[in-house]
Amino acid sequence: MAIHLFYCINSIQMRTIWKGSIGFGLVNIPVKLYSAVQNSRLDFDMLDSKDHSRIKFKRVNDNTHKEVPYEKIVKGFLLNEKYVILDDQDFEDASPEKTKMIELENFVGIDQINPIYYETSYYAEPEKQGKKAYALLLKALIKSKKAGIARFVLRNTENLCVIHPLDEVIVVTKIRYSEEIRSHEELKTPDSISITKKELDVGLALIKQYTSDFSIESFKDEYSKELMKIIKAKAKGKRATVKKLKPREETSDDLYGQLMQSLGGRKRA
Repeated sequence: MAIHLFYCINSIQMRTIWKGSIGFGLVNIPVKLYSAVQNSRLDFDMLDSKDHSRIKFKRVNDNTHKEVPYEKIVKGFLLNEKYVILDDQDFEDASPEKTKMIELENFVGIDQINPIYYETSYYAEPEKQGKKAYALLLKALIKSKKAGIARFVLRNTENLCVIHPLDEVIVVTKIRYSEEIRSHEELKTPDSISITKKELDVGLALIKQYTSDFSIESFKDEYSKELMKIIKAKAKGKRATVKKLKPREETSDDLYGQLMQSLGGRKRA
Protein backbone atom coordinates (compact mmCIF):
# COMPACT_ATOMS: atom_id res chain seq x y z
CA MET A 1 0.00 0.00 0.00
CA ALA A 2 1.47 3.34 -1.01
CA ILE A 3 1.13 6.32 1.25
CA HIS A 4 1.85 9.73 -0.19
CA LEU A 5 2.23 13.27 1.06
CA PHE A 6 1.00 16.14 -1.14
CA TYR A 7 1.73 19.70 -0.12
CA CYS A 8 1.93 23.39 -0.84
CA ILE A 9 3.29 26.21 1.30
CA ASN A 10 0.65 28.43 2.82
CA SER A 11 1.98 31.99 2.76
CA ILE A 12 -1.25 33.72 3.81
CA GLN A 13 -1.95 32.43 7.30
CA MET A 14 1.09 33.22 9.42
CA ARG A 15 0.56 30.40 11.90
CA THR A 16 0.02 27.76 9.22
CA ILE A 17 3.49 26.88 7.97
CA TRP A 18 2.54 24.05 5.59
CA LYS A 19 -0.70 23.02 3.92
CA GLY A 20 -1.47 19.93 1.85
CA SER A 21 -2.53 16.32 2.20
CA ILE A 22 -1.32 13.06 3.66
CA GLY A 23 -2.14 10.29 1.23
CA PHE A 24 -3.18 7.08 3.00
CA GLY A 25 -3.36 4.50 0.22
CA LEU A 26 -5.96 5.95 -2.16
CA VAL A 27 -7.30 8.28 0.53
CA ASN A 28 -6.08 11.87 0.71
CA ILE A 29 -6.14 13.55 4.12
CA PRO A 30 -5.99 17.36 3.78
CA VAL A 31 -4.01 18.83 6.68
CA LYS A 32 -2.35 21.99 7.93
CA LEU A 33 0.94 21.94 9.83
CA TYR A 34 1.62 24.18 12.81
CA SER A 35 4.84 24.48 14.76
CA ALA A 36 4.58 22.29 17.85
CA VAL A 37 7.53 23.89 19.64
CA GLN A 38 8.50 27.32 20.92
CA ASN A 39 11.63 28.71 22.48
CA SER A 40 11.39 29.18 26.26
CA ARG A 41 14.65 31.12 26.36
CA LEU A 42 14.51 34.90 26.74
CA ASP A 43 15.29 37.03 23.69
CA PHE A 44 17.95 39.69 24.28
CA ASP A 45 19.05 42.62 22.09
CA MET A 46 22.69 43.71 21.87
CA LEU A 47 23.07 47.34 23.01
CA ASP A 48 25.79 49.98 23.25
CA SER A 49 26.70 50.30 26.95
CA LYS A 50 26.98 54.11 26.58
CA ASP A 51 23.40 54.97 25.56
CA HIS A 52 21.70 51.56 25.19
CA SER A 53 21.22 52.00 21.44
CA ARG A 54 20.73 48.76 19.50
CA ILE A 55 23.76 47.32 17.74
CA LYS A 56 23.54 46.63 14.01
CA PHE A 57 25.82 44.25 12.15
CA LYS A 58 27.33 45.14 8.78
CA ARG A 59 28.57 42.90 5.97
CA VAL A 60 32.21 43.87 5.58
CA ASN A 61 34.80 42.84 2.98
CA ASP A 62 37.53 40.88 4.76
CA ASN A 63 40.27 42.52 2.66
CA THR A 64 39.12 46.13 2.19
CA HIS A 65 37.18 46.33 5.49
CA LYS A 66 34.48 48.25 3.59
CA GLU A 67 30.76 47.49 3.85
CA VAL A 68 29.37 45.47 0.91
CA PRO A 69 25.81 46.18 -0.36
CA TYR A 70 23.48 43.19 -0.12
CA GLU A 71 22.93 43.08 -3.92
CA LYS A 72 26.70 42.73 -4.44
CA ILE A 73 27.04 39.65 -2.23
CA VAL A 74 27.29 36.19 -3.81
CA LYS A 75 27.46 32.73 -2.25
CA GLY A 76 30.51 30.54 -2.63
CA PHE A 77 31.63 27.08 -1.54
CA LEU A 78 35.28 26.51 -0.67
CA LEU A 79 36.53 23.54 -2.70
CA ASN A 80 40.23 22.65 -3.03
CA GLU A 81 41.21 26.05 -1.56
CA LYS A 82 39.18 27.91 -4.22
CA TYR A 83 35.67 29.32 -4.05
CA VAL A 84 33.05 27.97 -6.44
CA ILE A 85 30.42 30.72 -6.88
CA LEU A 86 26.78 29.64 -7.09
CA ASP A 87 23.95 31.72 -8.54
CA ASP A 88 20.18 31.57 -7.99
CA GLN A 89 19.71 29.09 -10.84
CA ASP A 90 22.14 26.64 -9.24
CA PHE A 91 20.11 26.64 -6.04
CA GLU A 92 16.88 26.34 -8.01
CA ASP A 93 18.24 23.34 -9.95
CA ALA A 94 19.19 21.59 -6.71
CA SER A 95 15.87 22.32 -5.00
CA PRO A 96 13.28 19.53 -4.83
CA GLU A 97 10.17 19.86 -6.97
CA LYS A 98 7.60 21.78 -4.93
CA THR A 99 4.49 20.24 -6.46
CA LYS A 100 5.50 16.59 -6.74
CA MET A 101 4.01 13.75 -4.76
CA ILE A 102 6.10 12.65 -1.76
CA GLU A 103 5.85 8.96 -0.98
CA LEU A 104 5.99 7.78 2.60
CA GLU A 105 8.73 5.17 2.41
CA ASN A 106 8.05 2.74 5.26
CA PHE A 107 6.83 2.18 8.82
CA VAL A 108 9.05 1.48 11.83
CA GLY A 109 8.71 1.06 15.56
CA ILE A 110 9.07 4.51 17.11
CA ASP A 111 11.56 3.09 19.63
CA GLN A 112 13.88 2.16 16.76
CA ILE A 113 14.65 5.83 16.10
CA ASN A 114 17.50 7.09 18.27
CA PRO A 115 16.65 10.46 19.90
CA ILE A 116 19.85 11.95 18.44
CA TYR A 117 18.05 12.14 15.07
CA TYR A 118 15.08 14.22 16.26
CA GLU A 119 15.03 17.86 15.20
CA THR A 120 11.68 19.72 15.44
CA SER A 121 7.98 18.84 15.44
CA TYR A 122 4.79 20.08 13.79
CA TYR A 123 1.16 19.40 14.65
CA ALA A 124 -0.99 18.17 11.75
CA GLU A 125 -4.56 19.48 11.88
CA PRO A 126 -7.14 17.91 9.54
CA GLU A 127 -9.26 20.01 7.21
CA LYS A 128 -13.02 19.56 7.56
CA GLN A 129 -13.33 17.06 4.70
CA GLY A 130 -10.47 14.90 5.98
CA LYS A 131 -11.37 14.41 9.65
CA LYS A 132 -12.59 10.79 9.39
CA ALA A 133 -9.60 9.64 7.35
CA TYR A 134 -7.32 11.53 9.75
CA ALA A 135 -8.89 9.70 12.69
CA LEU A 136 -8.38 6.38 10.90
CA LEU A 137 -4.67 7.01 10.29
CA LEU A 138 -4.22 8.23 13.88
CA LYS A 139 -5.86 5.14 15.38
CA ALA A 140 -3.95 2.83 13.02
CA LEU A 141 -0.64 4.36 14.13
CA ILE A 142 -1.59 4.04 17.80
CA LYS A 143 -2.85 0.45 17.42
CA SER A 144 0.16 -0.73 15.41
CA LYS A 145 2.63 1.19 17.60
CA LYS A 146 4.34 2.24 14.39
CA ALA A 147 5.53 5.53 12.90
CA GLY A 148 5.83 6.44 9.26
CA ILE A 149 9.06 7.62 7.63
CA ALA A 150 8.62 10.15 4.85
CA ARG A 151 10.21 13.07 3.04
CA PHE A 152 8.51 16.42 2.61
CA VAL A 153 9.54 19.80 1.29
CA LEU A 154 9.47 22.83 3.56
CA ARG A 155 10.86 26.19 2.47
CA ASN A 156 12.50 24.70 -0.64
CA THR A 157 14.34 22.06 1.39
CA GLU A 158 13.62 18.35 1.39
CA ASN A 159 13.30 17.02 4.92
CA LEU A 160 13.26 13.53 6.36
CA CYS A 161 10.46 13.15 8.88
CA VAL A 162 8.58 10.79 11.17
CA ILE A 163 4.78 10.76 11.22
CA HIS A 164 3.65 9.61 14.66
CA PRO A 165 0.75 10.01 17.11
CA LEU A 166 0.68 12.19 20.21
CA ASP A 167 -2.51 11.80 22.24
CA GLU A 168 -5.22 12.65 19.67
CA VAL A 169 -2.96 14.45 17.19
CA ILE A 170 -0.77 13.33 14.30
CA VAL A 171 2.70 14.87 14.62
CA VAL A 172 5.22 15.35 11.83
CA THR A 173 8.73 15.45 13.33
CA LYS A 174 11.72 16.39 11.22
CA ILE A 175 14.70 14.10 11.78
CA ARG A 176 18.31 14.46 10.75
CA TYR A 177 19.95 12.50 7.96
CA SER A 178 22.73 10.10 8.93
CA GLU A 179 25.26 12.46 7.31
CA GLU A 180 24.37 15.09 9.91
CA ILE A 181 25.43 12.93 12.86
CA ARG A 182 29.10 13.18 13.73
CA SER A 183 31.17 10.07 14.35
CA HIS A 184 32.09 9.37 17.97
CA GLU A 185 35.12 7.22 17.12
CA GLU A 186 37.58 9.94 18.14
CA LEU A 187 36.13 10.21 21.65
CA LYS A 188 38.20 8.72 24.45
CA THR A 189 35.77 6.45 26.25
CA PRO A 190 36.67 4.14 29.16
CA ASP A 191 36.15 0.90 27.21
CA SER A 192 39.01 -0.89 29.00
CA ILE A 193 37.90 -0.16 32.57
CA SER A 194 36.55 -3.19 34.37
CA ILE A 195 33.41 -2.97 36.51
CA THR A 196 32.88 -5.52 39.27
CA LYS A 197 29.61 -7.44 39.56
CA LYS A 198 28.69 -5.82 42.89
CA GLU A 199 29.26 -2.34 41.44
CA LEU A 200 27.04 -3.17 38.46
CA ASP A 201 24.36 -4.68 40.71
CA VAL A 202 24.20 -1.55 42.86
CA GLY A 203 24.18 0.62 39.72
CA LEU A 204 21.20 -1.34 38.38
CA ALA A 205 19.47 -1.08 41.76
CA LEU A 206 20.00 2.68 41.73
CA ILE A 207 18.47 2.95 38.24
CA LYS A 208 15.49 0.84 39.36
CA GLN A 209 15.00 3.06 42.41
CA TYR A 210 14.97 6.22 40.29
CA THR A 211 12.77 4.73 37.57
CA SER A 212 9.33 6.31 37.07
CA ASP A 213 6.92 7.18 34.28
CA PHE A 214 8.17 10.07 32.17
CA SER A 215 6.34 13.33 32.85
CA ILE A 216 7.68 16.33 30.93
CA GLU A 217 5.55 18.66 33.09
CA SER A 218 7.80 17.95 36.07
CA PHE A 219 10.81 19.50 34.29
CA LYS A 220 10.79 23.30 34.08
CA ASP A 221 13.09 25.86 32.47
CA GLU A 222 14.43 27.12 35.79
CA TYR A 223 17.18 29.25 34.23
CA SER A 224 14.77 31.45 32.24
CA LYS A 225 12.44 31.64 35.24
CA GLU A 226 15.22 32.89 37.55
CA LEU A 227 16.54 35.25 34.86
CA MET A 228 13.09 36.84 34.39
CA LYS A 229 12.88 37.28 38.17
CA ILE A 230 16.15 39.22 38.03
CA ILE A 231 14.93 41.33 35.07
CA LYS A 232 11.69 42.30 36.81
CA ALA A 233 13.55 43.17 40.01
CA LYS A 234 16.12 45.31 38.16
CA ALA A 235 13.29 47.13 36.35
CA LYS A 236 12.11 48.24 39.80
CA GLY A 237 15.64 49.20 40.87
CA LYS A 238 16.00 46.15 43.08
CA ARG A 239 18.17 43.05 43.15
CA ALA A 240 16.37 39.71 43.09
CA THR A 241 17.25 36.99 45.57
CA VAL A 242 17.91 33.79 43.66
CA LYS A 243 18.79 30.34 44.87
CA LYS A 244 22.31 29.13 44.26
CA LEU A 245 23.25 25.50 43.86
CA LYS A 246 26.20 24.52 45.99
CA PRO A 247 28.79 22.31 44.31
CA ARG A 248 28.75 18.81 45.71
CA GLU A 249 32.01 17.68 47.21
CA GLU A 250 33.00 14.05 46.72
CA THR A 251 34.30 12.56 49.95
CA SER A 252 36.13 9.67 48.29
CA ASP A 253 36.83 7.95 44.99
CA ASP A 254 35.21 4.72 46.15
CA LEU A 255 32.65 4.07 43.39
CA TYR A 256 30.87 1.27 45.25
CA GLY A 257 30.65 3.36 48.41
CA GLN A 258 29.20 6.32 46.49
CA LEU A 259 26.59 4.08 44.85
CA MET A 260 25.56 2.60 48.19
CA GLN A 261 25.37 6.07 49.70
CA SER A 262 23.17 7.18 46.77
CA LEU A 263 20.79 4.29 47.38
CA GLY A 264 20.51 5.16 51.06
CA GLY A 265 20.00 8.85 50.32
CA ARG A 266 17.20 8.11 47.87
CA LYS A 267 15.44 5.89 50.43
CA ARG A 268 15.59 8.64 53.06
CA ALA A 269 14.22 11.17 50.56
